[in-house]
Amino acid sequence: MVTHSIAALNALDAPGFVAALGDIYEHSPWVAQRASLRRPFADLEQLADVLHGAVLAADRSTQMMLIRAHPELAGKLAMRGELTPASSVEQSGAGLNQCSAHEFAELNELNQAYRQRFGFPFIIAVRGLDRAAIIAAMQQRLRHTEAEEITTALAEIRRIAGFRLQDLITV
Repeated sequence: MVTHSIAALNALDAPGFVAALGDIYEHSPWVAQRASLRRPFADLEQLADVLHGAVLAADRSTQMMLIRAHPELAGKLAMRGELTPASSVEQSGAGLNQCSAHEFAELNELNQAYRQRFGFPFIIAVRGLDRAAIIAAMQQRLRHTEAEEITTALAEIRRIAGFRLQDLITV
């Protein structure tokens, strides 16, 4: 992975900026494109805030496309090795690639129940979590309303993006 300083990102042309940050938000380079218009950034925190601000300023349909762009945890894409590199590292770091048959079946059942209830995949920033914590969060969040889950999903996407930015930006 290529790392960048804030100064280097500020100096890139718009296509270069989007190329550098386009994968921070899963399959949604529009977030980086919109943020590129707000340069220069003083620091990582300001960049993260502007990126998330672009998400919050988007209409609900665009936000839902962002939410739906995320893969299910330990889902079909993971089993086929078709996750983005960042998602693959994140899910592996949480041990989702080492599920027991019981855990895999439980995750599959929870993924299906969640998608059926809300119409989009369960999203959680898995860094620092283990399989048991992820499963517990899925069980708990199935009790939320759709509005609560959209808000929670967008907050979790911000956390995921924050971790990805920390990996990408040099101080």
